[in-house]
Amino acid sequence: MEELSREELIALVLRLREANVVLEGRVRRLERQASRNSGNSSMPPSSDDLPGRARPAPRRAKGSGRKRGKQPGAKGNAMPWVGAPDEWVPHRPRGRCGCGSDLADAQDVGVERSHQVHDLPEVHIKVSQHDVYRVRCGCGAEHLGWLPGEVSTAPTSYGVNLKTLTVYLLVYQHVPVQRCVQLIADLCGGAGPSDGFVHGMLSRCAAAVAEVVSMIKALITMAHVVGFDETTLRCGPAGQKKYVLSASTQNATIYHLGGRDLDSFAEAGILPSFAGVAVHDRYSNYFHRRWENLAGHQACNSHLLRDFADADEAYPGAHWPAQAQRALRALIRAWHTARENGLAEIARDIRDPLILEFRRAIRVGLAQVPQVPGPRHTTAQHPGRDLLEFCRDREDDVLRFCLDTRIWPTNNISERDLRPTKTQQKISGRLTSEEVTQDRLDIRSYIDTARKHGADVITALRQAITGNPWKPAVPTPT
Repeated sequence: MEELSREELIALVLRLREANVVLEGRVRRLERQASRNSGNSSMPPSSDDLPGRARPAPRRAKGSGRKRGKQPGAKGNAMPWVGAPDEWVPHRPRGRCGCGSDLADAQDVGVERSHQVHDLPEVHIKVSQHDVYRVRCGCGAEHLGWLPGEVSTAPTSYGVNLKTLTVYLLVYQHVPVQRCVQLIADLCGGAGPSDGFVHGMLSRCAAAVAEVVSMIKALITMAHVVGFDETTLRCGPAGQKKYVLSASTQNATIYHLGGRDLDSFAEAGILPSFAGVAVHDRYSNYFHRRWENLAGHQACNSHLLRDFADADEAYPGAHWPAQAQRALRALIRAWHTARENGLAEIARDIRDPLILEFRRAIRVGLAQVPQVPGPRHTTAQHPGRDLLEFCRDREDDVLRFCLDTRIWPTNNISERDLRPTKTQQKISGRLTSEEVTQDRLDIRSYIDTARKHGADVITALRQAITGNPWKPAVPTPT
């Protein structure tokens, strides 16, 4: 082996050091990527079970002093006693008395106790034949009867209840088309509908609720607080993906299929005219000047808490991530208490010390996590730096809920509303038709809004299919 000169050895060592720095950075990035989970990022909990993915550390439960199980005063779900049951089944004593008399001849004294059993009737298909008569008046003129609107002019067809069940299974219970066909076939004694009929019910029901969906959009646009969220959906040709955009209030929900771009946000129909407070996950499109009517923003504190948990893992010896989390969690608890007590804002003596604690945590974090020089949108920063700068520069958008209890501190309501979309994707895989997918989302908007108003899903769908869809009450202007 040829001996190297001193200069060559020095140059080799420098190259090896540079290569080692690059490899160390790569290892840190890979380890950080593998450590991402639902506890320190926006990844869903379902991704925690993926191979090679580290599960979030279990949170230590703090004792509340309450026993496990149902708490005193909590609402129960017992079956109600029905005043007029559909059937009475008597249970009389049988056999003979000790004296030898037949108990069938014994005199009634009264009902000792009653028990009601709630059950479904045995399911079987009911076929109704509609005969259209022709009659002749005494003057000789003939007249023809007519079918009601819910009856098809075809020789045979499915009735309203089966059509309702089809849409209910597809959209609300996420049953695949083939299984939906098989279920209806079993109910009908072996003769099931075609796949085309099942798919066709989606477009027919979506058309029936189109007016209500427009009304829901208008009601959400007029709301004081709206939660916005988005999630990916495998839809359209293979290799492509779409986004489901949602807008939610406590009484209404709307979904739109599109992209994660400004035009799709505008096409969803809420943000261009919305003049309230938008609760969201800090995605940059929500802060765009295109939405000139917005009254303000509220960053989802659930996302912030997960990001601070990630910073805590990135900097094990630092105290500021835990301090920021502690302050935010205390503010959220104070918001719940103030809201339950009917207060317009969190009391100053409670919120001010917590806000000060949060500010100090951000200042310490900014001092300990240096900024990487370079163009803002192309330079990767150290973990947590972007989070700290956001909390410093947009403190009002982080803590707006402290001064108005109508504003939610988290966007959990929107995440709950979007969750069934991911369930549908897991069951159905790729949804090939964008048009049919939007039909599903329109029906889901109708269903979720009806549920938030306490309406029964089956009843609301039946009303839509019969041409008289459920409609939300329009609030009285104040």
